[in-house]
Amino acid sequence: MDRRSFVKVAGAGAAGSAVIAAPAIAQSQPKINWRLTSSYPKSLDTLYGISTHVAKRVAEATDNNFQIQVFAPGEIVPALQALDAVQNGTVECSHTLASFYIGKDPAFAFETSLPFGFNARQQNAWLYQGGGLELCRAFMKGYNVHTIPSGNTGAQMGGWFRKEIKSLEDLKGLKFRIAGLGGRIMARLGVVPQTIGGGDIYPALERGTLDAVEFSGPYDDEKLGFVKVAKYYYYPGFWEGNANVSFLANQDKWNELPASYKAIVEAACAEANMNCLAKYDHNNPDALIRLAGTGAELRPFPQEVMTAAFKEAFAMYGELAASNANFKTFYDSFLPYWKKEQLWFRIAELPFDAFNAQVYQQVK
Repeated sequence: MDRRSFVKVAGAGAAGSAVIAAPAIAQSQPKINWRLTSSYPKSLDTLYGISTHVAKRVAEATDNNFQIQVFAPGEIVPALQALDAVQNGTVECSHTLASFYIGKDPAFAFETSLPFGFNARQQNAWLYQGGGLELCRAFMKGYNVHTIPSGNTGAQMGGWFRKEIKSLEDLKGLKFRIAGLGGRIMARLGVVPQTIGGGDIYPALERGTLDAVEFSGPYDDEKLGFVKVAKYYYYPGFWEGNANVSFLANQDKWNELPASYKAIVEAACAEANMNCLAKYDHNNPDALIRLAGTGAELRPFPQEVMTAAFKEAFAMYGELAASNANFKTFYDSFLPYWKKEQLWFRIAELPFDAFNAQVYQQVK
């Protein structure tokens, strides 16, 4: 075969390969449109922004073939019906806190956070390295849902109160917006817990339907305007040493995705998880200063409140583990991991943080 004949044959072969390969590429990147319902109003740019961030990154990585349209609470379903909407296929996915749904099963709390449990780094360690995510996914399959960590607030504040809390007695009969197992613990201390979506909290506090509210930290709380109607700002939010936000996908729809799309969604959620915590750590200090300048009065919870809440928390976990098989499965993983993390953090992390907190104002 002379050179010209070889070039013709080779060229024909290359063209043929292109013709054969094109449909394969098209098939591996199909046009897909999903709808995502968020549990957070658009005014909360960090929590609502998790959804827009994931949607943007997924679209970019798929040449706009995989589109996720984001909806605020109420545009399709209310804030606290996100799980149900994903489960029954009303929408393909959502961003929400699993702990909103402890009424279905208290085991939902583990994916978000447990009162007096992990901080954000420890939660990520348990989920990504300690087997926690596998447990969450096995549990969520029972609800026809696939779950992915997709954001974290870090440690939260203890909330806004109309009156000072000087003792356990001051909690009795207090109508307090608090979600998850933290609400159950506070109920054991005499509080009347209320679960309300983010966009509905301020009106309830303003009308006096609530005596106190907790939501997140200074950056979000400032946007929601709580300081205008309740000036006492308590810390720490011991019921949420972190709050892992979940990307929930309908299991059937998830299974239909090409492997490449699944990997892209997982990567986008991991990036959102990192960026969300970084944004809160960046914005919370300045927001706290602004809130103090507009009338917020910072108060630590009394030691007797913290001690009583801690005792009630772990007493409740023991009771739930004894009566609920799902809770026990999670708790058997959580408890030894929690103890291990406390051992490590008290050696290196806590002394380092404590020392810097004591001396930072000396630096000129």
